[in-house]
Amino acid sequence: MHLEQAIAALRFEPLLPLWLLVALTALAAVAVAVAVWRRARGVVWRGFAFAVLVLWLAGPRLVEETRQTLPDIGLLVIDQSASMAVGDRAALAEAARRRIEAQAGALPDLELRTITVPEAGSDGTKLFTAVERALADIPRARLAGIVAVTDGQIHDIPANGYGAPLQVLLAGRGEETDRRIRLIEQPGYGIVGKSVTLRLAIEDLGLPQNGLAFGAAAQLTIRRDGEAPVVERVPVGVEHAVEVPITRGGPTVVELTASPLPGEVSQINNKAVVTINGVRDRLRVLLVSGEPHPGERTWRRLLKADPAVDLVHFTILRPPEKDDLTPLNELALIAFPVRELFQVKIKEFDLIILDRFQNRGVLPPLYLRNIANYVRDGGALLMSVGPEFASPNSLSATPIGSVLPAAPASLSGTLGGGVVEAPFRPEVTALGARHPVTAGLPGWRPGAAPDWGNWYRRVTPTGVHGDVLMQADGNSPLLVLDHVGEGRVALLLSDHIWLWSRGHQGGGPQAELLRRVAHWLMKEPELEENALTAQVANGQLQVERRSTDDAAPAPVTVTDPDGATSALKLTVASPGRATGALPAGRPGVWQVTDGARTAYAAAGAANPPEIADLRATASLLNPLVRAGGGSVHWLDPAGAPALRRTEVGREAAGSSWIGLQRRHDHIVTGIAATPLLPPWLALPLMLGFAVLAWRREGA
Repeated sequence: MHLEQAIAALRFEPLLPLWLLVALTALAAVAVAVAVWRRARGVVWRGFAFAVLVLWLAGPRLVEETRQTLPDIGLLVIDQSASMAVGDRAALAEAARRRIEAQAGALPDLELRTITVPEAGSDGTKLFTAVERALADIPRARLAGIVAVTDGQIHDIPANGYGAPLQVLLAGRGEETDRRIRLIEQPGYGIVGKSVTLRLAIEDLGLPQNGLAFGAAAQLTIRRDGEAPVVERVPVGVEHAVEVPITRGGPTVVELTASPLPGEVSQINNKAVVTINGVRDRLRVLLVSGEPHPGERTWRRLLKADPAVDLVHFTILRPPEKDDLTPLNELALIAFPVRELFQVKIKEFDLIILDRFQNRGVLPPLYLRNIANYVRDGGALLMSVGPEFASPNSLSATPIGSVLPAAPASLSGTLGGGVVEAPFRPEVTALGARHPVTAGLPGWRPGAAPDWGNWYRRVTPTGVHGDVLMQADGNSPLLVLDHVGEGRVALLLSDHIWLWSRGHQGGGPQAELLRRVAHWLMKEPELEENALTAQVANGQLQVERRSTDDAAPAPVTVTDPDGATSALKLTVASPGRATGALPAGRPGVWQVTDGARTAYAAAGAANPPEIADLRATASLLNPLVRAGGGSVHWLDPAGAPALRRTEVGREAAGSSWIGLQRRHDHIVTGIAATPLLPPWLALPLMLGFAVLAWRREGA
């Protein structure tokens, strides 16, 4: 509503520059003063004449302005961040919004603008950032005040106000208490086989002396990857260390829960979830080459290129049958430390590679049996074989053969039995297309011939079991992987993979293939062929199931942090890989199972600053409110306090009301100026007073 009003005011528009007008006034005053000193007659009329002259030159005018008053603007700010969802805060805020908007609508000279403060992620509640954006469209001369409906947990409080009262309506019934877990140190990764230390503190907010009046300790429940919980008694307000063993590679999910505090506002921040990624420190690899050959250097170059690999490499240069009775002190060779490697330290190796190694008496049966037991107990064995595998000295005829996924097709006693020497191009099998070791190898596409160079020698196997990932000539196994006890074995039935590293006929993915095989043998999680994984990212629970089974993926069962279960349908993303996702808004540990496997995902607090302190409090905003002359009120189910209009400089709030100021801003729609001493009046007055002064002085 716009009101028209007329305002009159006296203004001066001098006909001369101000300095000249002042000088003339001074001369006139001196002349009058001299006349007074000499007691001259007519000095009064002379003074009147000078006064009329000076007043006329000053240009007095009566200016009348027609003004249109503008309504004042009030800003209503509604906090809709995550902490406002605690208890009945959202309902109280909505009731307050409706009442304030209704009262403001009944005031004709007030325009109320309502804005909301959305969730700001990890930045906390950015209430005054939203206020600044809204004020960009509001002239400060029309700002009647700001009414903020919030819980008081604001993370961008400015140092200065906005020249208008700030009225804060807190969604709560008074200062509250809250218990929280504060993580002080949370390592992102840990070494497999070792432990990491989490440092935390349980704090009671809103109580004297950090809650010691209620008791000196609280119960802390620790659960790792869904295992049986461990309960510890932890002093409140004191830093506490939790040791977490890292038993495997990949993510380990640790859930920490503090017992509730009686009367606390919420238990959301009584829980903390930490994900620790298990990594291997240094990979100890033992490479034993049975004889010098062109591919030996390829193995060594590949393993030495990885800085995380500690390589121990031996090549058998002088087997026992070549003993010519030369004294050992005259040989420039290093004795093969058989006992130290295959009995004393065999369990220290993460991977053993036997490259074209044959049974020629270098390793006694006891040590060959140790290798087989090493595999069954969780070790990893990779064998790359050539013609020696089909000879009488084949390792398949030793205790190692009990853990191998295949044997040579011929052990006729002559070198070359079961060996095929002809050009062929390695192919990925249908199973290999779904297995992470060979799926998506560079140069290979489903249904097309691979862009790889040829190999020229392979061993024909028999008694094959395990997973055949690569083959030759359409049906002859070439790369076979198998699980043996707690360990794993890989058998490469050709010694010509080194041709790819030399770029023969364009080469092939030799380094990538061997890297994947080695990592699968050492049980790296990303290369597990039958696995169920889950993670929470961007508010979504993302589930991936890898399987070598070509059947349609079955739904998985998801259990949220509150124990509620739901079924999640998976869709095929690529051969052997199915994915699914659903919203994961609740913080805590999410469990996913397909009946045979179970995966855990950590949904940490979506907004750590927002839930770090869940109390409704006036302490943070009090200084800013007092500086602007505003007030703080606690909301109750009855709604917001009454809304009134106040004048600038007057009280802006009371015990049951809040005020928005009248700013009296306006625009001028018209101006009328009337001279108070026009020339036609000033000249007769000056002449008349001058004549009177002359007549008086001449009398």
